Amino acid sequence: RCILKELESLGKALYGAKLIAQRFQLQNCSHHKDPVSGSACLLSMIEEGNPHHFFIATQDQDLANKVKKKAGVPLLFIIQNTMVLDKPSPKSLAFIQKLQMNQLVPEHQKQSIEQLKEKEGLAKQEGTKRRKRKKAGGPNPLSCLKKKKKTTQEGQESSAEKKKRRKRKRNR
Repeated sequence: RCILKELESLGKALYGAKLIAQRFQLQNCSHHKDPVSGSACLLSMIEEGNPHHFFIATQDQDLANKVKKKAGVPLLFIIQNTMVLDKPSPKSLAFIQKLQMNQLVPEHQKQSIEQLKEKEGLAKQEGTKRRKRKKAGGPNPLSCLKKKKKTTQEGQESSAEKKKRRKRKRNR
């Protein structure tokens, strides 16, 4: 709401920007009765660790520098008709690393867990590898074929004679 009020006060020069801003969903801010500047309103909304997970999209370098000082706030800007997501600030990277270190189990606790597993016999034995058993398969499909009858030479001659008998001459 504060940004819309600021755009209205700037007049017809930023009428297009005002129309674009009106299309988006309005977020209630703490100073709806006495509006402040747009950058101050945005900074007040991302205080206390950005609880609503807002992205800040701005071309204002002063606002961008202030946003980079806060952890966990993504920054968008436009370069040659392309929206660009800025890389995480050093403050954000440090915050993430701190969160990860708090979530990990300390080293002395890992060692005590491993010792307890060994006592209970739950530890994995890396030295012994199990081989896969071969499953019993069916018979070879080629061995299941019907046997072919062997023809003797005499049988071949007789079949050759039969073929000769069957031939007919065509009359033209």
